[in-house]
Amino acid sequence: MTPTDQQTTNALSAARAAEPRPFDAVILSSFGGPEGQDDVIPFLRNVTRGRGIPDERLEEVATHYRANGGVSPINAQNRALRDALEAELRRRGLNVPLLWANRNWDPYVADVLTECNDRGYRDLLILATSAFSGYSSCRQYREDYGMGLEELGLADTLHVEKVRPYFDEVGFLTPSVEGLRDALAKLRERTAEGPLEVLFTTHSVPDTDAHASGSERIEFEENSAYVAQHLAASRWIVAQLGDAMDNVNWQLVYQSRSGPPQIPWLEPDICDVIETLPESGVRGVAVVPVGFVSDHMEVMWDLDTEAKDAAAEAGIAFERVATAGTHPAFVGALADAIEQRLGTETAPPRVSACGQGTWFDNCPADCCKKILRGQSAPRPTVAQTPLDQPIAVGMDDQGEVMYR
Repeated sequence: MTPTDQQTTNALSAARAAEPRPFDAVILSSFGGPEGQDDVIPFLRNVTRGRGIPDERLEEVATHYRANGGVSPINAQNRALRDALEAELRRRGLNVPLLWANRNWDPYVADVLTECNDRGYRDLLILATSAFSGYSSCRQYREDYGMGLEELGLADTLHVEKVRPYFDEVGFLTPSVEGLRDALAKLRERTAEGPLEVLFTTHSVPDTDAHASGSERIEFEENSAYVAQHLAASRWIVAQLGDAMDNVNWQLVYQSRSGPPQIPWLEPDICDVIETLPESGVRGVAVVPVGFVSDHMEVMWDLDTEAKDAAAEAGIAFERVATAGTHPAFVGALADAIEQRLGTETAPPRVSACGQGTWFDNCPADCCKKILRGQSAPRPTVAQTPLDQPIAVGMDDQGEVMYR
């Protein structure tokens, strides 16, 4: 990216920034997961609430957790991330409290909101363990907090905003660059000069959710902010590898789909792709879980078990890159994002590695909108701008921010 291009995208990033606030607390917010065999079915009931799925069916999908002692690795990973991020904030002289809440397991969002109110915290900043725009990866978090505030009667007492999706932060992408470089080197040791394939993988979502991601007022590649952001992140990672990508193809694939088979979800599925790779002479595959922040159950099971088995059956070498986890670059990027929202004197500038301008601090009201089953309108939502407020949608030919 040229200095002029960077200046242009920086202008777009600035136009999407919210005014800094002296937030009283930051809440690391995640999906949650069971901590023992007795937790598995109650947890899955929470995940599928409102769908009327019987326990017998839930037991069928509990296999992954049962095989791991009923424990999801996500909770330990979030504790480790919380501790690492808190240490980094303290190192920077920031004493803002860092709490932890989950959408589907203890500590629940409503309980943490109650704790914040009891402590006298009024301005809260959510930091989700998801880097991309989408209903389940962004808006649903904002809705869960909106519902929690309404149910607790605290909507007029607590003010809640959210750290923007950080898919284009260098610190989020750097661990994948390092991991992919190592994975390709290992594959080269095993496959000499044969062609290799890199599969960037993320969670599949229904096509309707994918096309609803982002604002209707912005045009996206593949008509989806979710897909466009993953492609942009993948391209940036590939661009950093230079000669290491010689005789290496890459593509974006999906995993972990669920729901009725008649409902279309994003494709292709990672295992289906791996099965076809020998047809084009591919000798090895490197899998990069670009859509995930930590090595939780879907990464461990769907990639380290199912995708690895698919590669073995196809007779090709397999390497899986680690997620960002508690990599210092990632932890530093999250601390940077918090500093930007606090408006500290040491806050770094907002920079999009992918050259698209960083995402909105407060999402447009039409961003990733979804009406759930049995509802007539979207749920109460925090951290959004009114629908009638113009938003920065891009840059014109003169390098000026365009609003719509």
